[in-house]
Amino acid sequence: MTDSERAVRPGKRERLVAAACELVYHQGVARTTLADIATAADVPVGNVYYYFKTKEDIIGAVVHAHAQRLTEAVDELERRHRAPKARLTALMHLLAERRDVIARYGCPYGTLCSELAKRAEGSDLLAAPLMRIPLDWAERQFRAMGRPDAHDLAVELVASYHGAATLSGTLGQPQIMAGQARRLERWIETLDPVGDAGSEPSH
Repeated sequence: MTDSERAVRPGKRERLVAAACELVYHQGVARTTLADIATAADVPVGNVYYYFKTKEDIIGAVVHAHAQRLTEAVDELERRHRAPKARLTALMHLLAERRDVIARYGCPYGTLCSELAKRAEGSDLLAAPLMRIPLDWAERQFRAMGRPDAHDLAVELVASYHGAATLSGTLGQPQIMAGQARRLERWIETLDPVGDAGSEPSH
């Protein structure tokens, strides 16, 4: 390894979190061990405990990292697109672009939240805030469109694409995610500021 490579290599904690994010996404929380994470991060197992005392601590760091990425992603949509409809449509484009990886592993946020929600006490304290980021963001976009049913529409949107991600991952069919994303784009375009509060995409 050269001096320049050493200079830009992330620190041990950053490598551990990045490795944990990747492993948890690919094989789930239950199957991922601290030893797995240490090996993937090229960090001695004994050093892991300097940064994370328990597996729960590192899973918390994974959730925090995902939350940061989600927040950065929606903030980028805010910067790139002035209109709320354009932002929502752009999100659907991103989901369609990720159809292959979603079909293989599922949604990185949805699958993690589902797994955490099945665990013992306190799991909802980790999972719920992560799921609320896209839900609250979508609600703000619908509200900016003048929709009085913004919350219901946000729930419908998030539930629809997470359901499609689950189907894509279960059946290994990326076209399901791509098709649902396109259909949601068309649905978003039909919504007007004072539209029918009962207007929902068909499942």
